[in-house]
Amino acid sequence: MDYLSDGAVLSNEIQLHIPEEGISALSSELLNSFEKSNLEHNDSENKKTTDCQETSGKDSCVGSVVAQHYNQLSERGVAERKESRIFHMRNLNNWIKSRIIDRIRKENGHHCRLNVLDLGCGKGGDLLKWERGHVHHVVCADIAETSIEQCKERYAKIKYRSRNVFTAEFIAADCSKVLAKGSSKFSNHELKLDLVSCQFAFHYSFESLPQAEQMLANVSSNLQPGGYFIGTTTDADDIMRRLGRDKDSENRKFGNSIFSVEFPPETPLDPPPLFGAKYNFHLEEVVDCPEFLVHFPTFQKLATKYGLTLVQKTRFEEFVSQELDHGKDLLMRMKALEAYPPFNNQDPVSQDLEDYVHAQEYLDSSSSADGFRPKIGTLSKAEWEAVCKIRLTM
Repeated sequence: MDYLSDGAVLSNEIQLHIPEEGISALSSELLNSFEKSNLEHNDSENKKTTDCQETSGKDSCVGSVVAQHYNQLSERGVAERKESRIFHMRNLNNWIKSRIIDRIRKENGHHCRLNVLDLGCGKGGDLLKWERGHVHHVVCADIAETSIEQCKERYAKIKYRSRNVFTAEFIAADCSKVLAKGSSKFSNHELKLDLVSCQFAFHYSFESLPQAEQMLANVSSNLQPGGYFIGTTTDADDIMRRLGRDKDSENRKFGNSIFSVEFPPETPLDPPPLFGAKYNFHLEEVVDCPEFLVHFPTFQKLATKYGLTLVQKTRFEEFVSQELDHGKDLLMRMKALEAYPPFNNQDPVSQDLEDYVHAQEYLDSSSSADGFRPKIGTLSKAEWEAVCKIRLTM
């Protein structure tokens, strides 16, 4: 894996595309390639479902744990978000998503009526991006009912102030288990989508093979031929590398002051399974629940089975380099990077000076005119280290 100068490892980004000739172009051999794995998984999946039902009063299934976590996560206002320890990191994520939507809009033409499925939409954090992307209709789906209600409220506010906003519908469902083509949950059963977006959510489906396949079925069965799937996933290779088990074979945890990754004792690690490789992820203020490693070659094979062709898999630093010239103004307006050194009336986001050693070293190595003290845009070291785990969007 590649690294930034400050030691940050950056996540994989995914963009998949349905061939123009559609799913029918795939061979029977390819379509049947995972049947054996499905059969082998059925027994364990059925047992897991039974166990979950039997223990519903005690220990919740992962989907229920995730839904409960996000249902209980309080909505934060703009002023409060500006005080967040990860304010700039989250803005950087949002900048990347904005650039991706803009790229797809340009590829389809600004007058194309784009219909979108936002899988794992959360509280509606991307609604403004869809508005600015001038899409026609958005289906917002999420496992957390409270998040869906908050998403509806955000949409109502956007609609109140804008007469030409896109139309929208909202679905509370576990998209790794339900939905799919022709679902009664869609207001228009014949609706065909031009774009499916899955940000910060696909890793939950890698709890099992059937769940991963259901998520991909929800993508491919609802897309127009030639439509796009954009999403993000964890970098499983990097997570395993950061455990450093080659040096400490018993280690199951890593992190810093704002995030942590910890594998429970029941998750095999030498090697981890392709599905069900559970770890507990904590990110200050926003995430504290189980996730699953996503083995990218397996993901790619499954995506091919469901008629999706890999168009681009771009690492974070590569994407920023590609988009910086055209997106620099937006990057600055969104405050996606922290100014270093800080302006006179501001404190750095982190109080730990070690978090800015990489920035200071860069400044010390750069020539400058006499008396001129340049400023650069950066993230704190703790945020850069978290970026390796957080799924930066594509």
